[in-house]
Amino acid sequence: MPLLDELYAPEGFDEEGEFMPLITIEEEDEQNIKDPYPEVLPVLALKNTVLFPGVVIPITVGRDKSIRAVQKAYDHHRIVAVLSQRDSKIEDPASQDLFQIGTLARIIKLIRMPDGTTTAILQGRKRFRLIKMVSETPYMQATVEELNYLLPKNKLEFEAIVATITDKARNIIQLSPHIPSEAVVMIKNINNPSFLINFIASNLGVKLIAKQAILEQDNLVEKAEALLEQMDTELQLLELKDRIESKVRTDIEKQQRDYYLSQQLKTIQEELGQNPQEEELRQLAERARTKKWPAAAAETFDKEISKLRRMNPQVAEYAIQMNYLEVLLDLPWEEFTKDNFDLKRVLKVLDKDHYGLEKVKERILQHLAVLKLKGDMKAPILCLVGPPGVGKTSLGKSIAKAIKRKFIRMSLGGLHDEAEIRGHRKTYIGAMPGRIIQSIKKAESNNPVFILDEIDKVGQSFRGDPSSALLEVLDPEQNSTFYDNYLELEYDLSKVMFIATANSLSSIQPALLDRMEMIYISGYSLEEKIEIAKRHLIPEQRKEHGLTAKHINLSKSVLKNLIQEYTRESGVRNLNRQIAGVMRYVAKQVAMEEEYNVNIKPEDLKEILGPSRFSNEIYSEKQPFGVAIGLAWTSVGGEILFIETSLHKGKGGLTMTGNLGSVMKESATTALSFIKANSEALGIDPKMIEEHDIHIHVPEGAIPKDGPSAGITMLTALTSAFTKKPVKPYLAMTGEITLRGKVLPVGGIKEKMLAAKRAGIKEIILCKDNQKNVEEINQEFIGGLKFHFVDRMDEVLKLALK
Repeated sequence: MPLLDELYAPEGFDEEGEFMPLITIEEEDEQNIKDPYPEVLPVLALKNTVLFPGVVIPITVGRDKSIRAVQKAYDHHRIVAVLSQRDSKIEDPASQDLFQIGTLARIIKLIRMPDGTTTAILQGRKRFRLIKMVSETPYMQATVEELNYLLPKNKLEFEAIVATITDKARNIIQLSPHIPSEAVVMIKNINNPSFLINFIASNLGVKLIAKQAILEQDNLVEKAEALLEQMDTELQLLELKDRIESKVRTDIEKQQRDYYLSQQLKTIQEELGQNPQEEELRQLAERARTKKWPAAAAETFDKEISKLRRMNPQVAEYAIQMNYLEVLLDLPWEEFTKDNFDLKRVLKVLDKDHYGLEKVKERILQHLAVLKLKGDMKAPILCLVGPPGVGKTSLGKSIAKAIKRKFIRMSLGGLHDEAEIRGHRKTYIGAMPGRIIQSIKKAESNNPVFILDEIDKVGQSFRGDPSSALLEVLDPEQNSTFYDNYLELEYDLSKVMFIATANSLSSIQPALLDRMEMIYISGYSLEEKIEIAKRHLIPEQRKEHGLTAKHINLSKSVLKNLIQEYTRESGVRNLNRQIAGVMRYVAKQVAMEEEYNVNIKPEDLKEILGPSRFSNEIYSEKQPFGVAIGLAWTSVGGEILFIETSLHKGKGGLTMTGNLGSVMKESATTALSFIKANSEALGIDPKMIEEHDIHIHVPEGAIPKDGPSAGITMLTALTSAFTKKPVKPYLAMTGEITLRGKVLPVGGIKEKMLAAKRAGIKEIILCKDNQKNVEEINQEFIGGLKFHFVDRMDEVLKLALK
């Protein structure tokens, strides 16, 4: 290699100074290189790179062994065996830590650096295979065997691969920001294919293991193909990066363009006197001048709009302030709808929309009557309590229509954040008023009918207790100054007619209950359900299914059968579903032009809806000893309850099953204690109680049961088991007991009576104090039921046991 020393180390070159990375222009054929060197050569281990034949690279030598090896070679023959490490983390590599194939290198120059390290400029000469590591101290020495390439058989194919490599190299250089464009000229000037492959492989940004694999290839064609594969991966990565950068650059350019144009537009508008922000503020101020609202709201608006005028429209607070002012203007502070004081018309609308519910209708008419006479009155806070499907929510809508007020419905089920009621302070990002104020704004009236649906389902969490926030809303003495966190003003809700709905009062906190006027809506009787079906459900379902009266006729007997055998509920939701099932059946017959009977008969229901789902036979058949029928009240209406008792040999223990609550278990214990205390009067042998274990079970164990009203039923069942006397069929009972044998009154009487009527019960035993509750029920609904009103347990047992 003539003049190489002079080319890379000219006169005056300071070994302690800086140097530039070197790139060889040598194209000597690797096959023909015959450098003189001894049999045993010093070995230099490289950490993070692979040296290829023909390529010149500077190497910083820092390890003692490496410095000794390089110095020894430089002082004598200048040839060193270069091998790459398998793991760059190993500081003192042994023979097994090195790859077995490397490159013989000529040391062109050694440079001492200021930090004490040595930089060696190496030129790769020829590939070799490690034969034997002779020694590893004071530096590694080894014997090696030179390697030659297998020349390509198809020269044309090899030239095509090399041309492809050249083209891809040009593309990589153009796309890579770190490679100077002059490298294209250098690659173009390389005529030796093997050196071109080595040069590109050396400069390719791939992992060391991939470079080593290319170096180890003996077949030139396979070597070129391996390089091409790595170049493809590198090129795809660079193209992807280029696409991403181009897209980002385009987006930034678009943003800059939009900003520039918007600034130009703003300047032009200012020149023409057309400032859009000023126009918006002028419109807000104009609306405020004609707005009916309290002085406090007007004063707040003036203060906030003057603050807005001083703001830069580009800042985020400008939009927040603008939204606040728009909310203030959109609220109907002193805007009301005119009530309809034609009470007869109101009653007519309520009767048309809902059958029954006389108490609710009467209360609404009373309120309107006082409003009509006095002209101003605080709206009542009503709470409609009853089982699902009896029309609580739809009644609110009907009230709004009857008195010609706007209607709002807000579902409270699952609400667990106090801010949903009171709103967030406007300093928070995304702040908005609470749902009360939002709903009033949507209604555009300050005296709507406001339904608070499912008030018993309100939850609470670490965010606060919404039911406590509702205390202010539902208190007629406080809601005239309701404070919303977003508005930061008092808002008058006293003209709003709030109507809450609930299935049960047990989960509502006492303070909230105290603020509402309770109106209990009990379940519907059979007669009421038939009337509701005829007046509302059938016409509605006919319309929903595209049918008319000529397509289907459901008689009273069919409806009775449908109610008794396919539904068991207090409301009419399930009945509505069953009627919809009949309508779908008819709609199919009409659409397919098939023949069918327009007048549906009771026996047709089995074909349309399947076999009947409920039967009253289990209540009327003769029961074994120890079984009595009780009446229970749940949030979905009245229910029939079996109390089963069995005795077996034991020591007088009591077992209770059926998912019973603590109050119900106490009733069973009280009943057993009464029997033990009065065993002789009841005709029961005390030894029998002591020598038998008792098991009380209430069927449908998956359903939780609790309450005191099964007390007399449990006592009757236990007495029946001990005396071997069965309980009369068709008989049910409800009442609480005491240790003295007194019968106490219980609640939910109407629902329980309706449940008994649905089940085909004929006789009912109740406490005397419940007689007034029975008299309040429409006698048409409980016709055929015989009532026995009692004071003491011995009266119950005389009536119940044969």
